[in-house]
Amino acid sequence: MAAAIETITNTLTNSPLSTLVENMGISIAHAQAALDGNSIEMLQSLASSTVDIGGNQISLLNLGFVPSFYAFTEASFDAKMDFSLSESTAFNADAVVSVETKVVAATVSVGFARKFDQAASASSSIAARMVSLPPPENLLILLKNLSTEGNTTT
Repeated sequence: MAAAIETITNTLTNSPLSTLVENMGISIAHAQAALDGNSIEMLQSLASSTVDIGGNQISLLNLGFVPSFYAFTEASFDAKMDFSLSESTAFNADAVVSVETKVVAATVSVGFARKFDQAASASSSIAARMVSLPPPENLLILLKNLSTEGNTTT
């Protein structure tokens, strides 16, 4: 029984919690970089896409279309582990002795039972919250300036 408790305790204390948290942080950083890259690709696509309005080719950026930007605002990691150990011992004895002339008879019934039980369960969950952000202020200023310059030249 003591060996089983020691095994479970060692499993709990040797769990790589710091590695799990580190990997979650690195994964979020990679995901954020991918989101930012997607917004930049969308910006380039909007800049190169034009529509014909009144015989003038105008980019979607000049028409006010801007890419969406997203950011992770929260991330959490929950890990839960439950375990239980139980041991039970039962002993019973019954005896009947009868004495008759010249004969002694004895009936003995003995029982012994020992039960061990152990159970373990674990669960984990990872949650991340992502929100839409307005485009960077410098991008909006640049787009406004480009739009103003484009309107004066046409």
